[in-house]
Amino acid sequence: MSSQKAQQTQLYGTNSTRAHLRDSLTSGQVPVAVYGLGKMGLPLAAAIAETTGNVTGVDIDESVVDRISAGNCPVDHEPGLAALTERLVTDDALAATTDGVGAASGASVHVLIVPTEVREDGTVDLSALESAVETLAAGLEPGDLVLVESTVPPQTTAEVIEPTLAARSGLDPDEFGLAFCPERTSSGRALRDIRGAYPKVVGGRDEESRAAATLVYETLTSNDVVPVSDATTAECVKVFEGVYRDVNIALANELATLADELAVDVREAIDVANGQPYCDIHTPGPGVGGHCIPYYPYFLITECSTTTPMLQTARTVNDEMAAYTVEKLESELDAVGVGLDDARVALLGVTYRPGIDETRASPARRIDSALAERGTTTFAVDPVCSDMSPFAAITVNIEELPELDVDAVVLVTAHDEFAAFDWRTVPELLVVDTQNALDLEETDHRVYTLGRGRE
Repeated sequence: MSSQKAQQTQLYGTNSTRAHLRDSLTSGQVPVAVYGLGKMGLPLAAAIAETTGNVTGVDIDESVVDRISAGNCPVDHEPGLAALTERLVTDDALAATTDGVGAASGASVHVLIVPTEVREDGTVDLSALESAVETLAAGLEPGDLVLVESTVPPQTTAEVIEPTLAARSGLDPDEFGLAFCPERTSSGRALRDIRGAYPKVVGGRDEESRAAATLVYETLTSNDVVPVSDATTAECVKVFEGVYRDVNIALANELATLADELAVDVREAIDVANGQPYCDIHTPGPGVGGHCIPYYPYFLITECSTTTPMLQTARTVNDEMAAYTVEKLESELDAVGVGLDDARVALLGVTYRPGIDETRASPARRIDSALAERGTTTFAVDPVCSDMSPFAAITVNIEELPELDVDAVVLVTAHDEFAAFDWRTVPELLVVDTQNALDLEETDHRVYTLGRGRE
């Protein structure tokens, strides 16, 4: 063990009492390194630093590290994070570096929260995580504790992370602690989620790892810490949560497509059905976006040899809702004598979620592409999105709508600004509302609501 770490308190492989270990952690005697300072990583590093006063964040992006080192926050639209980051850096509770090996050498607890990706063919790309694990391993020493928060395919901790740590560090696996403790946070509420919005799941490689990880998270969260049997079970918990939502949304979306044939308000039927305690159907919409739900099913679909037809079907159903939205737009335009190739259409909302500046896998991207292929003149309105470059549509502000002479608007993402807009300023308009979010009763618009039909 290095002389630097000899002066530190180790949480794994110790006979110290839990009270002593907890006091050591909260007093800064247990240095923590957090690998990955992105949208989830920086809030986590800040929350740990707020509790322990001794965190070094690691990121390969020099601009991110420079901004944090200056007390600035590179993550936007995250309530409370900018002020907390500035305070922690000023108080020397949080530092940032691109020197991952150096950070690893100085830390006793290591937290991995780097992204995992899904390739176009559906296979999972763990290269960023594997690189971070190798960096961490270069500074790993006996008694260190490694906590993995990155979402991964089940068995990754056991089959990829543990062997790599052991091989690269030269340590036997029983010389360091290892646990998978999945992040359960959402953009726009990360600090609140980390501090205790949901129970924290902990799955250790062994009983001692589980106990050490539980101790760490008991200091961070006001909610329960839920130990599970092992790391693979904890990995499954995280993936299953996302898969459940994807499948449930696909069910709601498929039911929504029956509204015209059955001449029924499917949304009303869903709401009333959910009054029964054994029913919890989600809300239909134009698809599923973001960096989680559209991708997690592939952690099982492509990584397991057992076939998962339900998961594959759900992915297909949700991906095809954008085309279904365009199909309904076209039929409604035809009904008023306007061809899709001659139409002027405004897309309202291009981010995947209201209030969140993120367009990854947003249904608006598929809708925008489909309209571009059909020759539609398309405008995009989004009060939150800072980067409209992925879209072919012409970017406009909502205040410009009355001057654009559009034939139709398609509400894709229900930002508050759209509900507050005075829709009487754009008369005789076709509105396709995929979110049931607009109150247009006092207008003369022709309205088609996904799951409700024409109003």
